[in-house]
Amino acid sequence: MTIITISRGSYSRGKAVAEEVASRLGYECLSRDILLAASKEFNIPEIKLVRALHDAPSVLERFTHGKERYLCHLRTSLLQYAMQGNIVYHGLAGQFFLSGIPHIFKLRIIADMTDRVQEEMRRENISEEEARYILMKDDDERRKWGMQVYGIDTWDSRLYDMVLHIGGLTVDDAADIVCHAVQKKAFQEAPGSREAVEDMYLAAQVQSATISLLPSAVVKAEAGVVSIIAPDIHSVLTDKAIGRITAAAQKIEGVKDVLLTTPNPQKNMINPFHNIH
Repeated sequence: MTIITISRGSYSRGKAVAEEVASRLGYECLSRDILLAASKEFNIPEIKLVRALHDAPSVLERFTHGKERYLCHLRTSLLQYAMQGNIVYHGLAGQFFLSGIPHIFKLRIIADMTDRVQEEMRRENISEEEARYILMKDDDERRKWGMQVYGIDTWDSRLYDMVLHIGGLTVDDAADIVCHAVQKKAFQEAPGSREAVEDMYLAAQVQSATISLLPSAVVKAEAGVVSIIAPDIHSVLTDKAIGRITAAAQKIEGVKDVLLTTPNPQKNMINPFHNIH
């Protein structure tokens, strides 16, 4: 059960590399649009625009806790596919949505600005100056989005197992390298890997079911026991609200028990939706 995430900029050939790798390995190739397609709420033209990722915050303001719910939906959908294994996901933040899974191969694809500008000019029928401005703005917005939501710079090479520069390399060359790399033991399913994915998926489902009631909570799961963690949860929420949250969580298949608790200061608790404004 191997999972490959590919982070890419616009016109970097990352989509072509993802599709070629998936074809060669017989894996399913996923994009953000595929993950959104099943959502009646977020499968709307404004969000599915090519550059909608950085525009999404303003679009999502029409929904209550829209950004949190949008990200939660993407993460839950991607984890559902991760349960099956053997997937290639190309899109911003794949490595964040799936952080904690040990057998992920994380790839970053970059390309020369000159080549990207030429492709933008060809596709959009615009001048070189316009194309360069659009691409630089797009890169900047994508980078800001990653830092705003996760506090991490998506351009930081330390986030990835490999960074490939598409220039001298062709798409086929890049696919050769990736297909060879993912055969390494480090990226194969290890004992406990499947259980880790199952726990993450269960927690994500519960987070999706309860996020409108408690958007700031961290949700964890282990062997069917779900912990919903938020500061001062018992003093902030009424008994009725706590009952609604517990009931919503218990409707999820696989949930055996629900614990509502406050963070343990001795442990590192990471909220995947921190810094969202």
